[in-house]
Amino acid sequence: MRNRTMLAALAMLALVARPFPAAAETGVTDTEIKLGQTIAYSGPASAYGNFGKAEVAYMRMVNDRGGVNGRKINLISVDDGYLPPRSLEQTRKLVEQDKVFFIFAPLGTAPNVVIRKYLNDHRVPQIFATSGIATFGDYKHFPWTIGWQPTYEIEGQIFTKYVLKERPNAKIAILYQNDDLGKDYVRGIQRELGDRAKSMIVGMQSYEVTDPTVDSQIVALQATGADTFVDVSTPKFAAQAIRKAYDIGWHPLHVLSYASAAVNAVMKPAGVDKAVGIISSTYFKDPTDPRWANDPDFREYTAFMEKYLPGADKSDIFYTVGYMMAASVVKLLEQCGNDLTRENVMRQVAHLDVRVPMLLPGIKLQTSPTDFYPMKSLQLERFDGKSFVLFGEPMQGTPNPQ
Repeated sequence: MRNRTMLAALAMLALVARPFPAAAETGVTDTEIKLGQTIAYSGPASAYGNFGKAEVAYMRMVNDRGGVNGRKINLISVDDGYLPPRSLEQTRKLVEQDKVFFIFAPLGTAPNVVIRKYLNDHRVPQIFATSGIATFGDYKHFPWTIGWQPTYEIEGQIFTKYVLKERPNAKIAILYQNDDLGKDYVRGIQRELGDRAKSMIVGMQSYEVTDPTVDSQIVALQATGADTFVDVSTPKFAAQAIRKAYDIGWHPLHVLSYASAAVNAVMKPAGVDKAVGIISSTYFKDPTDPRWANDPDFREYTAFMEKYLPGADKSDIFYTVGYMMAASVVKLLEQCGNDLTRENVMRQVAHLDVRVPMLLPGIKLQTSPTDFYPMKSLQLERFDGKSFVLFGEPMQGTPNPQ
């Protein structure tokens, strides 16, 4: 009897000492981690839908290899058409009905802004918001939100450093999307120019995502006499801007947001001959750049594409970025171990020091409790008619959430 009593006591002690079961957290069971995502599979930003296709495919690969610590990842990726009201509606459904663990890589500046308050109010992590506006690193006001890519303001600073070096007396014209995306770029340019901004920026034109074209804006910018064109537009409008500038005989130094530095989604629709010489920046290995042909990262990426997205264009950088973001969230989940609570997700995402496949040499995801900007470096690249070719050394900017 004494032995049975002792065994029962030991069993009870073991139960008490066992870590709180992960299955108690919303979206987590012993066999599954359920994540949610809104993305533009339709609408004016549908070219970015390939982010989501790659991310879903990457989770299939991870699951085929046994998942993360024995749990399969179920990524529910839904179309919001790049429409903020629909983004909020879909996010509420993912959280309240589908009961996801957290929201991963929701796409777009305006959609991420509109869902951020809801997610922070409900203490649901908004992990790796797919937008470069600096406010997604504002951990003081939105502690449940973190971005992923270098901010648009950082790229604006880096472009300006390059312009000042190449053309110290440049006359700068800016096309920007009339939302936080475009305004952050402009802020970065103005910050870097300082007092010279008033004299060097000779024209600015904005557009709405619902506009049919930006042709009139390009004509207006040409009329300013600018010799430098900073093009802060998403893929559809970037292709239009490149084509229109060429067709009207305007050939400025053309710098293009990394958000649109895509050969298939932008350069080919614009006409590759019209895009030769365009400057952009990047933080990852462009699959169209032949220098990476024998690179181990590229070989792994190619094998992934062939097996999990057969028939898809391996040179499309939007697949590449989706692949890297999916690898990033898997690294995060691995770092969480079996402590799969929303609170621990935010603790771990604030302590990243990891490299994911296809990032450029020397670039890692690095965060701290007071630094919610995983990447802060970019390297310039130039389109040669076939691919973007890197030049110079990686450059770093200064994030600014205000």
